[in-house]
Amino acid sequence: SVDEVHDDPRMWLEDVEGEAQLEWVKAKNAEATYIVGDPVQSATYKRILSILESKEKIPYIGRVLLHKEVADVPSLDDLTYYNFWQDADHVKGIWRRCSLDEYKKASPSWETMLDLDALSQKDDTTWVWGGSTILRSSNLAPVDRTLIALSRGGADAKVVREYDFLTKDFLPDSEVPFVLPEAKSTYSWLDRDTLIVGGSFFGEEALTDSGYARTARVWKRGTPLASAVEIYRGKKTDVAAGVDLTLESDGTRYWIKYRAITFWTSHHELAIVQPGGAEPDLTKPFAKVPMPDDARLGTFQSQLMITLRSDWLGFARGSMLAAPAADFMKLTLSDEKALKALLRPLFEPTDTCSLEGSSETKNYVIISVLNNVRNEIRFWRYDKKSGFTLESTHLDEGFAMTYVGGLNAAFSDDMICNVTSYLQPTTVALAHATKPSERTPLKALPAFYDVSNLKVDQFHATSLDGTRIPYFLITRKDMKLDGQTPTLLYGYGGFEISMTPSYVATVGVGWLEKGYAYAVANIRGGGEYGPRWHQAALKLKRHKAYEDFEAVAKHMVERGVTTHDRLGCQGGSNGGLLTGNMITRSPQLFGAIVSEVPLLDMRRFNVLLAGASWMGEYGNPDEPEEWKMIRTFSPYHTLCCTTKPTPTLFTTSTRDDRVHPGHARKMAGKMVELGLPVLSYENIEGGHGGAADNKQRAFMQTLTFTFLEKALVQKTILPALAKRSNTHGGRARLASVKYMMGLKVSNALTTPMRRFKGVPASKAWMLPFLAAAGVTATLTVQAARRR
Repeated sequence: SVDEVHDDPRMWLEDVEGEAQLEWVKAKNAEATYIVGDPVQSATYKRILSILESKEKIPYIGRVLLHKEVADVPSLDDLTYYNFWQDADHVKGIWRRCSLDEYKKASPSWETMLDLDALSQKDDTTWVWGGSTILRSSNLAPVDRTLIALSRGGADAKVVREYDFLTKDFLPDSEVPFVLPEAKSTYSWLDRDTLIVGGSFFGEEALTDSGYARTARVWKRGTPLASAVEIYRGKKTDVAAGVDLTLESDGTRYWIKYRAITFWTSHHELAIVQPGGAEPDLTKPFAKVPMPDDARLGTFQSQLMITLRSDWLGFARGSMLAAPAADFMKLTLSDEKALKALLRPLFEPTDTCSLEGSSETKNYVIISVLNNVRNEIRFWRYDKKSGFTLESTHLDEGFAMTYVGGLNAAFSDDMICNVTSYLQPTTVALAHATKPSERTPLKALPAFYDVSNLKVDQFHATSLDGTRIPYFLITRKDMKLDGQTPTLLYGYGGFEISMTPSYVATVGVGWLEKGYAYAVANIRGGGEYGPRWHQAALKLKRHKAYEDFEAVAKHMVERGVTTHDRLGCQGGSNGGLLTGNMITRSPQLFGAIVSEVPLLDMRRFNVLLAGASWMGEYGNPDEPEEWKMIRTFSPYHTLCCTTKPTPTLFTTSTRDDRVHPGHARKMAGKMVELGLPVLSYENIEGGHGGAADNKQRAFMQTLTFTFLEKALVQKTILPALAKRSNTHGGRARLASVKYMMGLKVSNALTTPMRRFKGVPASKAWMLPFLAAAGVTATLTVQAARRR
């Protein structure tokens, strides 16, 4: 039994960088590549790497900045367009820029701003790009400074350094630059010589139990970081707390103090500064925003944008509402009639229609809607006198998805439109919000693999409780329903994240081109039908997501697409927990299972790295009644010797400081000891994405596809594992007791990563990264904007 912490004989494997632990990891890695084969020698690896490093990839625009004085409103030609790029010549990547005229060319002439390969060599550190935070004193002020975040090996913890656009380099020490040490920190500009910061560098009391910033402090240039003055403090039990500032296109400035009480609930205080007005006293409380704690807050010009996660004032959960900020903030939560009179619904859900997201230009709020997991874009024009008007609606053909974003919402209604689908290479076009259907093509991916004989269908399976569960299936047009097609089923089912169509060429090369089928399940726990779909599998109702996934697997077999021994499943992070439960709940449904950067030990997830912040999603295992239910979906605890021997591959990363690699280590070890067919591979770098550069990404993807093919098609994994010589599953009770006692002595039961260099008491709470969907959640809309 491992129900109690002191009963876990593999706890010592949680010491991420311990010498003995890494030796154990390396032995498992060697076994995996011996049985599966060295991915680097595979033709699939070379194909995938050629895609990831192709110079024909789309150089997506990351930022659009104004760097010069203009007499009037800037034109598109006055702006500079930024891109972060990786290829064979730039393994770690370069941050670069060009004009719009150059960007329109097939081979633009780029100006390099930062070369991470050169910087990594100079600093003898593997630097991974972490984004930029721009200093913007006003909407029309030329931008000349930014903060650049860099992480070692792809970890969530980052070093932050001040960068000068004029010299195209980091500020020298002689100019007293802002530099934040490696940590999971929060930071934003107050003015040119002042930052608002929070993080572990202020000590344990400045962190929440989740390891995120609990305080916000004002740090003046040239003063010690330790002298920064505290202006806001959340509670120890919060997920995170901080202060944010948003500058709107009309000049309105919104100061927001926030406490993320749980992953899904927040407390917001707001101060509004009209153009030319005086800034508020940051040390004093602001007025509380009169909305439910589980609602999401955003701003647009003079309006507050409120997205509901529960029913409120007659509006259904999933609605997006607008209200005049100044009038709204004069009220309290008890003024229900007055509040409702001010609210204007921009979106209200139906049984099939949900809010996917929103973006903005200077005068438009652009709403992305899913209708039975099919895309629709709605354009709401805002006028200060007449308010919001629904001006146009755009429907995509088939299963294509259109992602629209303003080029520079501070002074323009110009947009970038990205269109993608499972079989359609992604395209990028320039458009204007007044005429969204008139688009000027800018870039397009080439067809990296042959799709001429492929098709996409949408089907529905019936879950155990009668709920219809949609899923996408990509197959050959001439596929026979004889059960002979090897099929891979992908799922996630958590954190209100929707699995929507996108062009993923690596899946095409690694799987579809070989005549195999690929399916994506839109199970509960996700966001495909809004908050109700997510909440249907929340916490103690988690089993609903697993029943949905099982229903999709059975439906494909019943239709004759495949058979259970030719059906594999794959998921990462929360999806790794999903596929981990397939190992223990229904291994008979699958011929192979892949669990990537997974959560698996749900008894200790809340004290490992990001875990405390996810109790809003899974529940609290320290509460005995909740643990009784959580235990039912904790694979590390439900795994037993009677589990059907289904070939399983776990992948994780040593540098993942979001989901602890100990989950995969311990689960793989237990399966080895039970004589179950399991392999594990842990990338020494890579963070929560599993890889730090394209070679690592190609390696990990090839390893996965090869494992699946050998398990489902060639049937060689089981015989090879039957002859395994490495049967050390990590059981070391004395070492685990010593490790546990060391945690107690250091008073660090919630921070067991002390040996993880540079990440003292730091854990991530943000949503797991999904490369295909490219979707994350943030505490507030404002926090996302300033990145």
